[in-house]
Amino acid sequence: MAAASVMFYIFFSSLALVVFTLLVKSLSKRTTNCSTKLRSPPSPPSLPIIGHLHLIGSVIPKSFQTLARSYGAPLMQLQLGASTCIVVSNAQVAKEVMKNHDLNFCNRPLFGSSEHFLYKGSYFIVAPYGPYWRFVKKLCVTQLLSSSQLGRFIHIREQERKKLLKSLFLCSTEARALDLCFELTCLTNNILCRMAMSTTCLDKANDAEQIHVLVRDFLHVGAKLSMGEVFGVLGKFDLFGYGKKLSKIVGKFDQILERIMKDHEEKEGTGDMMDIMLQVYRDPHAEVRLTRNDIKAFFLDIFLAGTDTSSVASQWTMAEIMNNPRVLKKLRTEIDAVVGTSRLVSESDVPNLPYLQAIVKEVLRLHPPAPFALRQSIEDCRVNGYDVKGQTRTLINVYAIMRDPEAWVNPEEFIPERFLEGINGGAEHEIKMNGDDFRYIPFGFGRRGCPGASLALTAIHVTIAALFQCFEWKIKGGDKVNIEEGSSFSTGLAKPLVCYPITRFNPF
Repeated sequence: MAAASVMFYIFFSSLALVVFTLLVKSLSKRTTNCSTKLRSPPSPPSLPIIGHLHLIGSVIPKSFQTLARSYGAPLMQLQLGASTCIVVSNAQVAKEVMKNHDLNFCNRPLFGSSEHFLYKGSYFIVAPYGPYWRFVKKLCVTQLLSSSQLGRFIHIREQERKKLLKSLFLCSTEARALDLCFELTCLTNNILCRMAMSTTCLDKANDAEQIHVLVRDFLHVGAKLSMGEVFGVLGKFDLFGYGKKLSKIVGKFDQILERIMKDHEEKEGTGDMMDIMLQVYRDPHAEVRLTRNDIKAFFLDIFLAGTDTSSVASQWTMAEIMNNPRVLKKLRTEIDAVVGTSRLVSESDVPNLPYLQAIVKEVLRLHPPAPFALRQSIEDCRVNGYDVKGQTRTLINVYAIMRDPEAWVNPEEFIPERFLEGINGGAEHEIKMNGDDFRYIPFGFGRRGCPGASLALTAIHVTIAALFQCFEWKIKGGDKVNIEEGSSFSTGLAKPLVCYPITRFNPF
């Protein structure tokens, strides 16, 4: 009996020890799970399958802004069908992402199938951060967009502006209306074509005009293709044929660029960007070896990023000034006082035209040509107290940030004076165009900030000044421009800016 009692005691003691150990492990695991549970950003109520698509209107930046305000979520998570992303809607959180975590968010997200954003194996638009991307950006900045290079190409910008003005004077003489949106897009495209590869729409092959059409078609089809991702796996099947259309557009672009490259290889170089890229291509000791497709992808990226955005900013500037007679009168008074009526305004006059600069600043605040800054995290991190996983698509809603009522006085109103010293008692006049005040980021910030900001601003300022120095403008079909915003991710004008130019001053 004694032996049996001992065995019984040992058995139950061992059993109790095992149960106790399992209990401790279970509690420990549960505690650990609780302590390590991810705290995801808040999310509005969603529906099965479609997620938050039913909450999104035609103007996507404005829809995201409305959601962020309604749910008090400067950082929120949205499910758009099969696609999930986080959206940043105020300056404080934008600073965390774009400055404090800049290196972790230096990749661009890929919307749509990856093959649609490859140029025969070479990335454009979404090139991942790394040696190739850094090298190409350095080339772009130093050889095309630096201050010295912008000065070198000043004659090209002047010639293209004068060409535009002369065509407008002809329209004025014939009392003919024109689509100013189209004219401004052609101007921007021609400047880029000549600076980058010495080709214009006056060439026999009409390269610049063809590139303009291809860029327009690419942006239109590419936006629809990217939106197809909300269908998840079904989006990979290209049910609407947008992938095939995009491939066809890229193929046409390929033909144009291949011919331009061969022309540059056969003739004496002019020192433009194409010449420089071809030199790198032929250099066996280059920091990064480029293929011909890399070069084509690079130029496609330049035109996609530069043509439409600068043109849209110029269009909005014209529209806002036309709709505000007080602003127009004040601008003309400044131009006449600084430039006079005996010569055409030039780029060197812009630093002496502070009201013009304030107008452009205000237009870019209300109507950023790129309403979203697109990023993607590389590793897990914490933003605004929430856990963000690696590979998370992140949309910084620049449109919402620059209309935030907590950051701006009367944020929905067009008030250029807010950027002039002593106005409204605020400090908006101290905000620099490319500074680190995250209330104002029309060109993004950090490694993925727009490298072409200086070129865009140079072109916009002097073009707007010349158009109002030389012409009165009569809007076709009404007294005011319809400033309805376009649909999708863009915030361009929904309708063409059709008007009559009436000669005020002819410098030719």
